Amino acid sequence: MSLINEYRATEQAIKELQQRLEDMGNNDALKVEMKFEEELRVLMTEFGKNLGDIIGLLDPDRAKRSPTARPPAKTRRERVVSVYSNPHTGEKIETKGGNHKRLKEWKSEYGAENVEAWRHPAQV
Repeated sequence: MSLINEYRATEQAIKELQQRLEDMGNNDALKVEMKFEEELRVLMTEFGKNLGDIIGLLDPDRAKRSPTARPPAKTRRERVVSVYSNPHTGEKIETKGGNHKRLKEWKSEYGAENVEAWRHPAQV
C-alpha cells in the first residue's frame, strides 16, 4: 500500500470513528449511565468509600467466588529413580526417565523389552 493510500484509509477510519462517537453521544441510555456513574463517584467520595467497598456491600459473597481464591495447582508426581543393571557387562545406570544416552544405546543393541526387564526401583 502506498503512503498516500494508507493516509487516506486512516483519514476515512477517523471519520467513521468520529461519526460513531457522535452517535454514541446522542444515545439516551449512555447519557443515563454516565450520569449514574458521575453521581456514584460523588457519593463514594463524599462517604470515603472505594469501588471495593461498594462491591462488598452489594455482593458480600463475592470474596468466596473470587477468581483469586483458586484451588491449589496440580503438582506433578515426583519421578522414581530406576536402576538398570546390564547382565552382560554388569554396568548399572540410575535414571528418572528414559532419555538417558547409555540406556538408549542398550535399547538399540539389546531391544527395548529386554532392557526394561533389567529395571529395578532404586534402593532407598
